[in-house]
Amino acid sequence: MQQSVRLRTVMKISWEIQKKKKCIRSKALEFAWAITQNEDITIYYLVKKHSHVSYKNKVKVQELSLFKQV
Repeated sequence: MQQSVRLRTVMKISWEIQKKKKCIRSKALEFAWAITQNEDITIYYLVKKHSHVSYKNKVKVQELSLFKQV
């Protein structure tokens, strides 16, 4: 069951990447797979990129997850 959820997530992300970046399907799948395999690094990067120093409700990176654990 866990594997099918992960596959569904990869497919959904790849369709979004393909649509937004206008790239070929295989490249979008490759990007989506990399995102799902490195979610801890992806989360850290996104939080650092979009967080401000003076943000009052700053979130701890350790408490975040890219995908909901089922």
